[in-house]
Amino acid sequence: MTTDYRDTVFLPRTDFPMKADLPKREPETIARWDAAGLYHRLREASAGLPKFVLHDGPPYANGHLHMGTALNKILKDVVNRGQQMLGQDAPYVPGWDCHGLPIEWQIEQEYRKKGKDKDAVPIVDFRRECREFAQRWIDIQRAEFKRLGVLGDWDDPYTTMNFAAEAGIYRELGKFLLSGALYRGKKSVMWSVVEKTALAEAEVEYHDHTSTTIWVRFPLAKPSREDLAGASVVIWTTTPWTIPANRAVAYGADILYRLIEVGEVRDGGWARPGERLVIAAERLADVADTAGILTHRTLAEFEGSALSGSTARHPLAGRAGGYDFAVPLLAGDFVTTEQGTGLVHVAPSHGEDDFELGARNGLEVPDTVAEDGTYTAQVPGFEGLHVFKAAEPVTAALLEHDNLLVRGTLVHSYPHSWRSKAPLIFRATAQWFIPMDGADYLRDKALAAIDETRFVPGRGKNRLRSMIESRPDWCVSRQRAWGVPIAVFVDRRTGEVLRDPDVVERVARAFEQDGADAWWIRDPQEFLGNRYSAEDYEKVDDILDVWFESGCTHATVLERRPELQWPASLYLEGSDQHRGWFHSSLLESCGTRGRAPYDAVLTHGFVMDAEGRKMSKSLGNVISPIDLMKTHGADILRLWVVSGDYTEDMRIGKEILDGIADTYRRLRNTLRYLLGNLAGFTEAERLPAAQMPELERWVLHRLSELDEQVRTCKREFDYPKLAAQLHAFCAVDLSAFYFDVRKDVVYCDPVDSPRRRAARTVLDELFRCLTAWLAPVLSFTTEEAWLTRFPHEGSVHLRTFPDLPAAWREPALGARWDRVREIRRVITGALELERREKRIGASLQACPTVFLGADDRALLEGLDLAELAITSDILLADGPAPAGAFMLDEVPGVAVVPGLAEGEKCARCWRVLPEVTTSGEHLCGRCTDAVATARAA
Repeated sequence: MTTDYRDTVFLPRTDFPMKADLPKREPETIARWDAAGLYHRLREASAGLPKFVLHDGPPYANGHLHMGTALNKILKDVVNRGQQMLGQDAPYVPGWDCHGLPIEWQIEQEYRKKGKDKDAVPIVDFRRECREFAQRWIDIQRAEFKRLGVLGDWDDPYTTMNFAAEAGIYRELGKFLLSGALYRGKKSVMWSVVEKTALAEAEVEYHDHTSTTIWVRFPLAKPSREDLAGASVVIWTTTPWTIPANRAVAYGADILYRLIEVGEVRDGGWARPGERLVIAAERLADVADTAGILTHRTLAEFEGSALSGSTARHPLAGRAGGYDFAVPLLAGDFVTTEQGTGLVHVAPSHGEDDFELGARNGLEVPDTVAEDGTYTAQVPGFEGLHVFKAAEPVTAALLEHDNLLVRGTLVHSYPHSWRSKAPLIFRATAQWFIPMDGADYLRDKALAAIDETRFVPGRGKNRLRSMIESRPDWCVSRQRAWGVPIAVFVDRRTGEVLRDPDVVERVARAFEQDGADAWWIRDPQEFLGNRYSAEDYEKVDDILDVWFESGCTHATVLERRPELQWPASLYLEGSDQHRGWFHSSLLESCGTRGRAPYDAVLTHGFVMDAEGRKMSKSLGNVISPIDLMKTHGADILRLWVVSGDYTEDMRIGKEILDGIADTYRRLRNTLRYLLGNLAGFTEAERLPAAQMPELERWVLHRLSELDEQVRTCKREFDYPKLAAQLHAFCAVDLSAFYFDVRKDVVYCDPVDSPRRRAARTVLDELFRCLTAWLAPVLSFTTEEAWLTRFPHEGSVHLRTFPDLPAAWREPALGARWDRVREIRRVITGALELERREKRIGASLQACPTVFLGADDRALLEGLDLAELAITSDILLADGPAPAGAFMLDEVPGVAVVPGLAEGEKCARCWRVLPEVTTSGEHLCGRCTDAVATARAA
């Protein structure tokens, strides 16, 4: 009867389960962190250390998390935890953007459902509802962010609707006001006729839109050349509704134009034989084909500058008694020949270029469109008509006046409100601006600050720079109700803005006491004091652009909270924030402090589905991070975030998550193997590195190499590279090699064997390093592993990355073992083939003959190659290998001939050795000693 030796074998023992059950265990870990005050313990432990401050870009408090938000918050947490474990103090104060259109829109939608008129509700009551709505979603989102494993000061976050914050935002505006930079002017801005407010570029998204296109004659009333008498210049536009607002026609001074006489025309066309038209030479063929002009002859050819001084008649001249004014032809540097006719109709009220050209030339800027998108009384014949319904009436009127040459349609990218999804218009309105150029040189300061900032990835620098270089003056006003007001006074007689520091401070103090509602609930005279009379001043009720508000958080948060510092070490957001938060923060800080509020900017991409499509309800491809955590757990999501190139758009889907789950299982099983084989390990068992076998020293060398790579990747925010290296180390260097080789020693050597002590010492170092290196990503799993082994040591997150001895780095040893592993790979390849052909069952049945050159034989001197290959014996041979020997093309100089080991199988370690006798206990010499030691204990 065979003796059972299992009680003498050191099999793994651990309570760390193979099944993660993350959805159940992670909430328990969060509760433990909260109870232990982990975040505040970290602040106490890192007091006095160099600070790393990642300033949180505030999300809107108006909905559940989506995958993009999860990506952002997890990445921030990974960065913060990593910097903390590098030995810095990395506080994280989360924040929320509470003001502005998204929340206001939600309240208005609720009103519409109830048939309630927003304008009939007192503004303070409306603002109270907005504040309550925001607070409700802050509480919801806070719980969702914590569920992701994000560690921060959740008990004391910052919000832009906090009274102190509202006062601080106003004080920042006051700096521009008192410096003379804040001014009110009329400009053409992006306008939502649905929300009835101006929008910032960051609040705009572009979708395909079908527009009516028209080619319109402008008859020349006063030509600059005699040969142009009786001719018409032809313009093309995709916005027929802007024709009533036309006040000029723009040409390109260097563009070549032709004066043609129309010959034969296609039946049904609106071109007239014999009429004379001016069109850019490069666009003539396309215009003629579109307008059905079959033949024409060129009467003259000239550069656009020849049109200087010409005036035309408005194409609707005389309609409803209006439009009887001269339309000058002006040179415009925005005119091109890429589309249209090479001549552009100019409506200063409804276009950025149009407005600027009009301003330079003293053109009238009429109020043609009201805030709701309807024509005003300044548009004869169309008053009250909505501009989105104006294409047909306007084209019909042009046809009636015989000035419509042709019409068509065009599908093109067009600006829409990101909230209402409605198309936008340009509309000239009185707004408040901060100049980009002039005495304060804001543009120059911002461009200089960009050059001093580190960007990850580097292309972000050029993107932000190009936006700053080309942007117009900063429009900071909105015609809404929920936000910090532009609390200024304007002299009714002179139109001058009151710039008095005492008034500014009185308003700010009122905001600190009552919030920004004070602007509406307090008597204006209280703010003006004794020096001014409220009757003499207009009180401005516009509110600040929310991008100005969030752009002030560097001042209201970083400069106000003692645990933080200004400037921030890092701003980290999606790539769309080059035109959003990165942009507004840069301008606000450069305008008030002369430099950027950040030392570095990191941007990530968007989250797409597995096929690279944007997630949308209509496609049915929306994946909720909340739902994923119910099935997979947060650590799977966290591992997904760092497993791909987050600087580009990232894809997610079932197969991708299945792959991430497989990677997670390998990492978890590595920790489980370490825990199981470290049971009972004490410091008395530890062996110095100098006394270890080469294999253990090689592992320590690899740890030293990885330590440098981990620190470099953390500093460079290269988490995909780090994740790949750690996974490869666990899967290839450890599981497929070191663990496999040393399993026999750890299980079967005597308890006090130097080899076993060395192996267990290395396992301890591996556990300490891996739990630290993985903690910023697998924050729940590493905590579970650490507390499984050290239940009374608080938290893995209170640790820093281990400082490894310099002596562990042995490059020559590393190079030697690279070749040893190549030789081993040929041997294991030959054994795998033998197993597949069923000539052996396990590698321990084998005794292969390995043919090596002299250099490789010398390299293997002192090493037990059979132990490394997990065979019972190995024979080394010189000379050429026989035909049929197993070889790998990528490992030259190594050949293997399989063979069977001689002897009997040890009943304990299963090696086949001659020393195992068929009588007695069927043990090898090593196991005989081990059993004796175990039974004597």
